Amino acid sequence: MNRIIPSLSRRRFLLGATAMGLHPFTLHAASDQVHLRLIETTDVHVHLLAYDYYADQPVDTVGLARTASLIEQVRAEAGGGEGTLLLDAGDFLQGSPLGDYAVRAAPRDAPHPVMAAMNALGYDAAAIGNHEFNYGLDFLTHALAGARFPVLCANVLRGTIPAAPPLFTPYILLDRHLRDGAGQTHILRVGVIGFVPPQIMRWDHHHLTGKVMAIDILAAAERYLPEMRERGADLIIALAHTGIGSARAHAGMENAAVPLARMPLIDGALLGHSHRVFPGPDYRGFRAVDIDAGTVSGTPAVMAGFWGSHMGLIDLLLGRDGGRWRILASESVARPIATAQRPSRALVPSAPSVRRAVHKAHTGALAYLRRPVGTSQAPLHSYFALVAPSTAVALINQAQAWSVRTHLAGTAWQDWPVLSAAAPFRVGYGGPENYTDIPAGAITMRNLADLYRYPNTVQALDINGAVLRAWLERSASMFARLIPRETEQTLIDPRFRAYNFDVISGVRYQIDLSKPARYHPRGGLVNKTARRDTAHRIVDLRFADRPVTNEDRFVLATNSFRASGGGRFPVGDHRVILRTPETNRRAIERYVQAHQGIMATHHDTWSLRAMPGTSAVFTTGPGAARYAARSGLALTELGLNRAGYLRYRLDL
Repeated sequence: MNRIIPSLSRRRFLLGATAMGLHPFTLHAASDQVHLRLIETTDVHVHLLAYDYYADQPVDTVGLARTASLIEQVRAEAGGGEGTLLLDAGDFLQGSPLGDYAVRAAPRDAPHPVMAAMNALGYDAAAIGNHEFNYGLDFLTHALAGARFPVLCANVLRGTIPAAPPLFTPYILLDRHLRDGAGQTHILRVGVIGFVPPQIMRWDHHHLTGKVMAIDILAAAERYLPEMRERGADLIIALAHTGIGSARAHAGMENAAVPLARMPLIDGALLGHSHRVFPGPDYRGFRAVDIDAGTVSGTPAVMAGFWGSHMGLIDLLLGRDGGRWRILASESVARPIATAQRPSRALVPSAPSVRRAVHKAHTGALAYLRRPVGTSQAPLHSYFALVAPSTAVALINQAQAWSVRTHLAGTAWQDWPVLSAAAPFRVGYGGPENYTDIPAGAITMRNLADLYRYPNTVQALDINGAVLRAWLERSASMFARLIPRETEQTLIDPRFRAYNFDVISGVRYQIDLSKPARYHPRGGLVNKTARRDTAHRIVDLRFADRPVTNEDRFVLATNSFRASGGGRFPVGDHRVILRTPETNRRAIERYVQAHQGIMATHHDTWSLRAMPGTSAVFTTGPGAARYAARSGLALTELGLNRAGYLRYRLDL
């Protein structure tokens, strides 16, 4: 199908909308012209209701129930379901305490709450996302059995050879009966094909190795797109759990949207994975991306944020020409469920259909999450976890090390020193309220979900001192380089994802920010020649009060994501010596139960090296003000920014 015809401006169709709410493409369609609406959700991550399970209270900014109200509006504007397709681009089964409840405590004969909600909304298809594999293939199969819609993925194979059949249905052909501007009905056959990043083989290595094989997204598209056209697809839509990244195609791309949308047989792209919004300013300046036209490589595209924050919508005006349909004009938009300013305000109510579908699971999850498992003598919070040792991260590290020591008893490693690597998870990603803040006292299952969000499992590595130092250098790439004796510099590199900021307990070290970063915020050496020998931020690295040498050997407790290469850490000369079926959260639960009245201490594991006369600025949640005086940091409060985060100046 041809790309958008430049002479047909979108603006022409944005005029003349009536009080009926009909879209201009419908109002102005001529004979042999039809209007199709593609509705997208993505990266819902089991955020089904407008509820924050971590804070145990309603919230305005998340929830498929609110997105559902927008979906119902679009369907009403289209005169019913025939003029629309409702599609999800993946990552729906994991990511909230409700999802954890569905795995650990919900009745096995009950439908998964995500399937119940999506069935209630009448989805036409969904793509598999990478987090769908987090709980293993057996649970995934069980959960998807309750779906009353096809679940698609073209690039994961059932087996370990390229000739193996697909594990899921690769694509689906859906017929829509659409009326043209003259009132005549046409059958439009829409092909929808699903994709997932092939990196699942690394991220969920322990679940997938030896069972399935993930191939390149573009290679899978080349295999199936001609077949879809041969089977009569008038229009082919990529339902792709992949983000907008490099315009240059290469094998094994994680964010392959630009070259994928460039493929001649792709007519539209519904994207996800990146937790961003398209069209939107996040992608201004990207090659082959037009945020005003809403296109990627000239192809209509949309990405609907995350956690139900937006509904993605592509409107297509299609014309019949020479026996084939082609796109005459398109419009892409991501509609929010809440205002952007803080405090946010809901723009739409929650749809009763979704609330009813998940009410029983929601009630069960609340009872499960409110169950106490132990107590803590100190508050556990993450407000300053990116600038100083944190009690929240310390508890994770203590629990992991304790679990590994237990599992290694009676082995050749039982007397080795055990270090532990953990990163903070809730440090403002998604909003200024998204920080761990657990007061001293009872610790509940909800608190454990707050501390550790992912269903990783405990693993342990045999590493040497060189690997340890490189691991810490990778973490230290989170920080911007500071110029000595300059003030109010930016402290955190915004390109760095905080879940890659591993703190390693069992050793002590400092981070010298006058030095350049050795690694790029997304991994890999910044400069493989010029900086190989000069860029070292980790200084005074000590174990048991003596300097660590490259030849020292340690056991490092970590998680399955990191042990299998997640985060692009330079693990170098290492080997996995322990793979347990125990999740990291379960290890924390057992540790808390075994150490009632715990006092999570951080033992001054790490610090930023002093730089007299130098200061930097960082942001955190407003709740940090309660703990600032006890942080031990030289802080000056600078007030709230426009997004609602609290700004601090840190004197080094």
